[in-house]
Amino acid sequence: MPAFEPADPDFERRVRESFARQPFMTTLGAELVTVTPGRVEVVLPYQAGVTQQHGFFHGGAVGAIADSAGGYAAFTLFPAASTVLTVEYKINIMVPGNGEFLVAVGEVLRNGRTLTIARVDVFGVAGSKRTLCATSTQTLICLQNRSDSPA
Repeated sequence: MPAFEPADPDFERRVRESFARQPFMTTLGAELVTVTPGRVEVVLPYQAGVTQQHGFFHGGAVGAIADSAGGYAAFTLFPAASTVLTVEYKINIMVPGNGEFLVAVGEVLRNGRTLTIARVDVFGVAGSKRTLCATSTQTLICLQNRSDSPA
């Protein structure tokens, strides 16, 4: 991953506060655990409410934490008076999400003035074993001079 310099020295606080305002992530039980310039990790503990009929993590839950991880990885590099929105993402689920928890690792590949490209790998974690279960590529937009809080 390239080394990135955040535009806002207070990026970590801003990212954590924004994540905490997401009711959907709260509903899922997802946690933002790592925030560094151009990289974040989102963890989703196993619980019945985020599974599908076979007991694996539901693909929608996998996609949701991937979307947040990529978006917040990009947001770490954005100016203070801005917000982030997903323009598009593609996810490949390679094996069912399984384990004690999932971890989505979002990393910026290219930080542009307006559009940022991120990659997210989602791992199922059981004990000390990490299994890559999904990978995503995302395009995110920096909306400058916009509040990150609800309108």
